[in-house]
Amino acid sequence: MKRNKIAVKILHSDRIFDAVNILLMCILLLIFVWPLWFVLIASVSDPSQVWLGNVVLLPKKFTMIAYKAVLDYGAIWIGYRNTIFYTVVGTILNLVMTICAAYPLSRKEFMPRNVLMFLFMLTMYFSGGLIPTYLVVGKLHLLNTPWAMMIPGAVSIYNIIITKTYFVNSIPQSMQEAAELDGANSFQFMTRIVLPLSKPILAVIALYYAVGHWNDFFTALIYINEKNLMPLQSFLRDLLMTNKMSLSNMQGLDAAASEAKLQLAQTLKYSAIIVSTVPVLCIYPFIQKYFVKGVMIGSIKE
Repeated sequence: MKRNKIAVKILHSDRIFDAVNILLMCILLLIFVWPLWFVLIASVSDPSQVWLGNVVLLPKKFTMIAYKAVLDYGAIWIGYRNTIFYTVVGTILNLVMTICAAYPLSRKEFMPRNVLMFLFMLTMYFSGGLIPTYLVVGKLHLLNTPWAMMIPGAVSIYNIIITKTYFVNSIPQSMQEAAELDGANSFQFMTRIVLPLSKPILAVIALYYAVGHWNDFFTALIYINEKNLMPLQSFLRDLLMTNKMSLSNMQGLDAAASEAKLQLAQTLKYSAIIVSTVPVLCIYPFIQKYFVKGVMIGSIKE
């Protein structure tokens, strides 16, 4: 009887824990999802309704005027072209550099691995700073070239560490010994065995790098002056800034036109957010199964 009572008490406490846990998760879901939902519905609502604060849960007076204003800004297509190029080529370069650094550091027979790891870690705490980096990029003749968006940040020490940790914990030394007995050299072992078995961590770091390239506007702000090389984020920033400047110079417009322009500017920022984030959000479902596994395994310490 006592055991039954204890079991009932444990079952009851588990139900209370599950209920509280579900409640907290629902609250967190609301906190994180509602702002995203609001951005979406505000971008397709009538600017006057957004301005009056009538848009809360559902769009009001559905319209695509804000998206039309963004897409009519011709330079945005140049930004899309450049950003896709920087994201694809830059991510490939990042992956190659990261793998070439992480794989040797994960092999015990590579003697200088501890010294190199110390030097890599040192750069996470101390950096040359913006001005020396700019001077180096200038000396390499990378200013106002597409490579200025990719080469200066070609590798992340954090991503090297998690990739190296994955290699150490998921690729046993005995597998390399077996491959060597079959006549495989180090390069063949890496390309034919290590990389196919490392899809989860490669998907994770690829997503990290790709999102970084897609959202990057600060690098262009420093190294790029030519409009035809600017990424999407820079053009959207210029669009919003231009719209704000036009609002400050509305002399000659009647009250109704001024109010409509002001309301459109309020909605324009929501459509700009959607235009710049949807392509990245569409990629995630295709690598979700690798992403979760890669994050968990790559975070295990040696």
